[in-house]
Amino acid sequence: MPHTPITAGSAAFKRINRAMVFGGFSTFALLYCVQPLMPLLAHDFHLSAAQSSLALSAATGALAVSLLASSVLSERYGRKPMMAASMFAGGVLTLLAAFAHNFPQLLLLRFLLGLLLGGMPALAMAYLSEEIEGPSLGHSMGLYIGGSAFGGMLGRVLSSVISDFFDWRIAVGAMGVAGLYAAWEFNRSLPASTNWRPGQGGLRALVKGTAGHMRDAGLPWLFALAFLLMGAFVSMYNYIGYRLLAPPYAMRQSAVGALSILYLLGVYSSVWAGKLADRLGRRNVLWIVMLAMLGGLLLTLAPSLILIVIGMGLFTFGFFASHSVASSWVGRRARPPQALASALYLFFYYLGSSVVGWLSGIVWGHAGWAGVVAILGSVLALAMLVALRLRGLAPLAPAPAQDQAGQPG
Repeated sequence: MPHTPITAGSAAFKRINRAMVFGGFSTFALLYCVQPLMPLLAHDFHLSAAQSSLALSAATGALAVSLLASSVLSERYGRKPMMAASMFAGGVLTLLAAFAHNFPQLLLLRFLLGLLLGGMPALAMAYLSEEIEGPSLGHSMGLYIGGSAFGGMLGRVLSSVISDFFDWRIAVGAMGVAGLYAAWEFNRSLPASTNWRPGQGGLRALVKGTAGHMRDAGLPWLFALAFLLMGAFVSMYNYIGYRLLAPPYAMRQSAVGALSILYLLGVYSSVWAGKLADRLGRRNVLWIVMLAMLGGLLLTLAPSLILIVIGMGLFTFGFFASHSVASSWVGRRARPPQALASALYLFFYYLGSSVVGWLSGIVWGHAGWAGVVAILGSVLALAMLVALRLRGLAPLAPAPAQDQAGQPG
């Protein structure tokens, strides 16, 4: 029989939030720590820039695939065991990557990292939606996403700084040790699932569950939002550096890299937006925080460096706020298999990163930053239309007692 959902302020609520901050931090610190090290990898292994970028794309590509598989397996083996195992595996593989003898070995380890690390982001949202009471879900989801933002930022900054004083192997090894510590803290802090019930796994369950979620009146629109928002966000950070490295700004590479500190705004905005959505409703908050993204994007067209940085900050603030609201909405709306709904959201999230990021690169080559702003503005305009469509979405009817994710969404 299902247990009572965990409420804000309780000891279990605090333990869950602590664990999820460590989980979000570890996942994205380990995933993105190699990004600033690519020039060093190219030098050590005699690679082109495109070849060295495989150290990141091998991991993110494997992660996208593993998200769906992890969600299905967790229906049989449980949420917490798979999340903890994913985090420990990520720490071990990152530590081993520091000792890679050649680039193919490094690529294999990074591919395995993405494949095994997928269990954490795929299941975190499902765990929260099952265990946390509806009015407190946005707060917890915001803390997890804030931890993710902090991890992605800190992984980039720390690996870059450490490699300046030592080399890339020491930097990667240090991140592996940090990942193992985060896994230990996560495992000891997170309460075992009380509302999870074993379901069916396998390809048939994946196809059946996906079809069920796609028939929902709201989930496909939320998956589309994940594609559009992440595609715009990654494209901004992929190509703004090219503009700032060139005249008239001619910034140093280290200074451009330091702009990832703006991710700290996401740590705040994801929690703030989650609480606001709990109070005012997701349909009333989502389109407003997306307007902040669009306003920030347009500010980057200004010739002033200060205005460009302010625009990037506003864009980042709006993205993490939007992601927090949309992802918690998936958790509120999804019926079993809930982990698959979370995994589908993240699958489209990373797919958008690849597709929109690639298209924006082509536009950059032909039309410069104005062209990038034009295509990203179009992407965000589509996202706004989706958000307004969701504003009129009819709430779900109350779910049966065994379905803990059935609060009106």
